[in-house]
Amino acid sequence: MSTTATSQTNTQALTALRLPSMSRSWEHLAAEATEHAWSHERFLAALCELELAERGNRRLAAALQSAKLPPGKRLDSFEFGLVPGISRQRVEALCAGDWVKSHGNCLLFGGSGTGKSHIAAAIAYGLIEARYSALFVRTNDLVQRLQAARRDLALPALLAKLDRIDCLVLDDLGYVRKDQSETSILFELIAERYEHRSLIITCDRPFADWSSIFADQTMTVAAIDRLVHHATILEFGSESYRKRTAAARGQTPAVVSSPAADSPRPTSKRSSSGSAR
Repeated sequence: MSTTATSQTNTQALTALRLPSMSRSWEHLAAEATEHAWSHERFLAALCELELAERGNRRLAAALQSAKLPPGKRLDSFEFGLVPGISRQRVEALCAGDWVKSHGNCLLFGGSGTGKSHIAAAIAYGLIEARYSALFVRTNDLVQRLQAARRDLALPALLAKLDRIDCLVLDDLGYVRKDQSETSILFELIAERYEHRSLIITCDRPFADWSSIFADQTMTVAAIDRLVHHATILEFGSESYRKRTAAARGQTPAVVSSPAADSPRPTSKRSSSGSAR
């Protein structure tokens, strides 16, 4: 068999085996191996490393596309010095995902514009890099989808689809209207994922104000109880991160405000301190 025919056969075989990176690059690596007198083992190792690396890149790209993360919200673009209560080391530990492995939650509290959504998205990005699946959604949008699914008798199918996601990011939970149908379906989602899958939640209201989100006190206590049982809580205060970053860049004067008077405190009988990671 001629060299050309052998090359074509190898390329076709690697394509058929669904090894596209090897198929594209084996000839180049073979030439390099010949030039530098690589052993057969080293040549094979180089091919495998290339395939694994590119497969990992494709997996990451597909997972990020499915996650629908807001663009540009990474750890490297967050100015931790402007939010003294949030340490980069702690957030990086959350990105590793051990708490997701044990089906914990991460709750982010603070006023509007304090950087909660940025950190939530950055944690989700880190989880995807650690090979967990994630989805970032505005809570109100997801509630509307769940309500529509219930009307169409498709709620079990949608919940089953969400159940395949390791970590669901519910952004701006505090904007959900206090409506029996909306809050009951939100509670159903929280209960469905309790000790089974993980949630990241951002909210501009402390626990003491959650009675304005859920329909009644019993549902409020039950929701908080499930969320804080295995939770890490990050508090961002009340001063706008966006205003601070703009001021740091000389775009607008800084607006100084006092820390939030009511920091989040669970009203549930369970304590989150013993199980927070």
